[in-house]
Amino acid sequence: MATTPHQHASADDPRVLLDDHMGLYEPIPPYPPRTEREQEFYTLGDGEMFLNAGPHHLATHGVLRVVMKLDGERIVDVDPVLGYLHRGVEKLCENADFHQTIAYMDPLEYVASLFCEWPAVMAYEKLLDVEVPRRAEYIRVLTGELNRVSSHLLAMGFHALDLGGITPILYSFIERDEIVEMLAAITGQRMLFNYFRIGGVNGDLNHDFMSRLGDWMSRAGQQVAANAALLNENEIFVQRNRGVGTMDRVTAIKHCWTGPNLRASGVPFDLRRAHPYSVYPELDFDIPTRAEGDSLARYLLRIDEVKQSLRIIDQCLHQMPDGPVMAKLPRLLRPRPGRAFAAIEGPRGEYGIYAVSDGTDQPFRFRIHDPSFLHLQSFTTLAPGGLIADWMTLNASLDPIMGGIDK
Repeated sequence: MATTPHQHASADDPRVLLDDHMGLYEPIPPYPPRTEREQEFYTLGDGEMFLNAGPHHLATHGVLRVVMKLDGERIVDVDPVLGYLHRGVEKLCENADFHQTIAYMDPLEYVASLFCEWPAVMAYEKLLDVEVPRRAEYIRVLTGELNRVSSHLLAMGFHALDLGGITPILYSFIERDEIVEMLAAITGQRMLFNYFRIGGVNGDLNHDFMSRLGDWMSRAGQQVAANAALLNENEIFVQRNRGVGTMDRVTAIKHCWTGPNLRASGVPFDLRRAHPYSVYPELDFDIPTRAEGDSLARYLLRIDEVKQSLRIIDQCLHQMPDGPVMAKLPRLLRPRPGRAFAAIEGPRGEYGIYAVSDGTDQPFRFRIHDPSFLHLQSFTTLAPGGLIADWMTLNASLDPIMGGIDK
């Protein structure tokens, strides 16, 4: 194909010519529409225009690109564009042994990485018929709920930051840093913990962890309430969230929502109660719900969940038995041929792993169910009709993490 002096062939499709001055992320794809949806979306009506948000944007919670079709400042339609963070984790896990796959899981939901490891080890334990020691199960719940608190506190802070508030994110990081420091005392890392093991956990609780935890628990409830009051009593924050991105319970179920987003629409579904695992049946806690289903309800529900997590942590400390923290297993694992699915209640919803064994020391198939991916599809339902500023509110209230979405 002959080119003009001001054009060059596209790197994606050499048959398509692009202008030399065209930016890297043009809203309109450099190829003809491939589906009816693309034809409809990328055809502008009178007075409409495209706005490209991302992929490098502070309010997209990762490398997410969203193309918006606008009429003035009102959103007509949105098109989430994925692929800028693709890691190929599922295929990497299929080429690693069962122990090594745990390390690949951590970077997916990097603010709550223990919840990525948990379903993987549970699926393998089903394949191996391994019974996890009770002390190890209590430690998993204890550290997991600590990780849930740190994740929800960051979600609250980033929610405010996306709307222009700087102070709440600083307060959230104060609490988050205390939690990751105590988790680092037993895991050795502050972010990608790599702590759960097939058959237990990698090391028992130690004095440094217990000392930090006791000090933090003595004031955690008051500090969380003070952080929440900073936003709950802010008229601008409340008004920008109330009534934005409302999702009714029927539509939320149809969109396969789980976690806090689903419960904020009035559906009391929590895997810790609906499909109990670990030692959660032995613990007393409530499943908070909200009926409004808007961005404010999703924010408030996470505060309610933090309070319940503190109850669970306190019970774990009082009920934890003595004993080993690892089942006796060989270094090289070869589960019997079969398949297993395990899911846990993460800070963003149902996080699941489907693993298939062919009798070798590597998973034959490994698939990840990430809740943020399902929540992301709801943009096309919730965003149209709102303002550009409302999309920032909506995205923050869903609390997506791109590591798992673009797995």
